[in-house]
Amino acid sequence: MTISGFPDLNGADWQPTRDSMKQYARVVGKVRRALAPPEKHWFHTALRVAAVGATTGPIPGIDSSVELVLDFVNHALQVVTSTGQTRSIPLRGQPVAVFHRQTLDALAGLGIEAAVDPDQFSDDSQLTYVPQQARRLWTAFSLVNLTLARFKGSLREETGPLVLWPHNFDLAFLWFSGRKVPNQDLANPEYADEQMNFGFEPGDAGIPEPYFYVTAYPMPDGLAGSPLPAGATWQTEGWTGALLRYVELLKYDDPAGHLLAFLIAAHRAGSKQMTG
Repeated sequence: MTISGFPDLNGADWQPTRDSMKQYARVVGKVRRALAPPEKHWFHTALRVAAVGATTGPIPGIDSSVELVLDFVNHALQVVTSTGQTRSIPLRGQPVAVFHRQTLDALAGLGIEAAVDPDQFSDDSQLTYVPQQARRLWTAFSLVNLTLARFKGSLREETGPLVLWPHNFDLAFLWFSGRKVPNQDLANPEYADEQMNFGFEPGDAGIPEPYFYVTAYPMPDGLAGSPLPAGATWQTEGWTGALLRYVELLKYDDPAGHLLAFLIAAHRAGSKQMTG
C-alpha cells in the first residue's frame, strides 16, 4: 500500500494558523485531562486523531459520555454526548482566552463541569486561523497518522496508543522493549519502562519546519550515528534522536514508503541495542 498526496508545507505562511490550532488543542487537552480517568505515561492527557481533526474520544461522565472534536475540515469545535446533545463553536481565530471560555460554557450547558485553570489561557490576543491552511496541515497529519499506524501495527512488542500531544501538537506513539530501566522506581512507568518514541512534529522553536523524530529512553550508547535512509540525520543539539524533515518526503514518488523506511531503520538500530 502506498500513500501519496502529502501536501507541500514549505514556507512559513501557514505557521500562524498552526500555532492557533495548537492553542485550541491545548484547551481541549486540558478538558480531557480534567475529566478522563488516569492512564500510565500520561496517555489520558493526549488527544487522538479523528477523520476531520483531533478528538478527546468519548470521556465517561456520570450518566453519559462526552466527546470534543476539533474539526479542522469544517473549522469548528464539536461537542457531542452519548445522549444526542450537541454544541458547536466556530474556529475563527478567536483569542485562546475566548475559546477557553466558550468551551467551558458549552460543557456547562450540557451539565458538565471541567476544572481547568483559566490562568493557563489568559491571553486575549487575536489569533490567525486561515481555513485553507488548517485543512492543508490536517491533511498532512491524516496521512502521517496512517503511516505511523501502519508501522505501529507491524511491531510485535507492546506499544502505546497513537496520540496527539496538545502541549506540543506532535503526533506520536511509544514502543516498549519489555525491559526495565535499572535503578528506577517500578511504580513509575514513565521512567521505569525502556522505550522508543516515534513521532511527527509540525514545527517548534528549535526546528520551525515540520519533521519526524525517533528518540529512545534511555539513549543506548552508539545509537546516534547508526545508518539511516537518505535525507535523515541524527540530531544531537537540544535533544538526541533520529530526524527526518518533512520536506524530504516530497522528493519521492512514494513519500509514505520513505517515511516507513526511516522509522524501520531507526527502530531496528534502537531495538537491537536495547534488547540485544
